[in-house]
Amino acid sequence: MKEVIAVVRINMMNQTKQALTDCGVDAFFAHEAHGRGKGFINPEILEGVEQGHEEAAALLGEKGKLYPKRILTAVVEDSMVGCVVDTIINTNQTGMPGDGKVFVVPLADAVRVRTGETGEKAIA
Repeated sequence: MKEVIAVVRINMMNQTKQALTDCGVDAFFAHEAHGRGKGFINPEILEGVEQGHEEAAALLGEKGKLYPKRILTAVVEDSMVGCVVDTIINTNQTGMPGDGKVFVVPLADAVRVRTGETGEKAIA
């Protein structure tokens, strides 16, 4: 079992939900989030802001802004990981900064609270 965590643009949520359903993933979570990629920040300016220099904070301006995103989380069988990751990438890739990230994390176990089923039976 793997947990697939994806950070995507808000305006891509409907397409991503539909694409995941088409891939066979009906169960997932979506969370509101705010963030930014490190490529948007000049590290020297950020260091100046952290040290309390007002002129650095003024230079940071819009580049220090946190952007609204959505985080999708799906727990899937190992055999589904490729389909899920490819689906998220194909649906969200524009070639522009901010397209998002996908993380794949191994899971030791899962338990369905209602029935007590464990492992892949709990997520099927």
